[in-house]
Amino acid sequence: MLKLNDVTLTFSRGTQDAKTVLNHISLHVKKGDFISIIGANGAGKSTLFNAVCGSLLTDSGSIILDGVDVTTMPEHKRAKVIGRLYQDPMRGSAPGMSIEENLALASGHGGWLSAISKADKKLFRDRLALLNMGLEDRMKQQVGLLSGGQRQALTLMMATVNPPKLLLLDEHTAALDPATAEKVLALTKSIVEEQKLTCLMITHNMQSALDLGNRTLMMNNGKIILDVEGEERKGLTVSDLLDRFRQVSKQELDNDKILLS
Repeated sequence: MLKLNDVTLTFSRGTQDAKTVLNHISLHVKKGDFISIIGANGAGKSTLFNAVCGSLLTDSGSIILDGVDVTTMPEHKRAKVIGRLYQDPMRGSAPGMSIEENLALASGHGGWLSAISKADKKLFRDRLALLNMGLEDRMKQQVGLLSGGQRQALTLMMATVNPPKLLLLDEHTAALDPATAEKVLALTKSIVEEQKLTCLMITHNMQSALDLGNRTLMMNNGKIILDVEGEERKGLTVSDLLDRFRQVSKQELDNDKILLS
């Protein structure tokens, strides 16, 4: 479904400040995979997403999405088949537009209410009701007035109203309070399973990385140093992940944000 073949990306290439942020990454994501990705800050997680989305072009290697080579494809064209959520709930929606207008924009109507049929409106209301946040009764409200959790849940709905070929979740619950984060994670799991989406999720919560999805990757210094799934993954604990990191990297995982998650 998604294939990265020997992908390399270096910032400030050719200068004394050159830093390789993706170091010969090769990855095969199967259709329907729900993969959680963990690693310390600077490991290359978000850069990997930026390369897949096209916001950063790679130095070498290839990126194949659903049989199409997208290595040099512009970001706006990839966005038609790739959905992405960011850590900041303020990204991914238009604050000055209503909930209904945002959903119309995401579904391909260009945000014009005149183009929305009664069937569309019913679909929007039904899907918003699944969020269990009362947004289905606030369709005319401006998105900028929503709480962070409501806005992130809406953004998730917008990213999947037309099911994408690939859904990328870049620490999409990190800025939320624990109770809201848990709710958005449960919603994420429900939507991914219902729509049978192929999904990659970056998280700093190591327990979530083992509980959600079917596969866990760990990155360090621009490389994938651990890739587990199936029976091997089922028996792993957070302590096991830390031990694996020590064995492979020959160092301690001392990023407080991960260890305290």
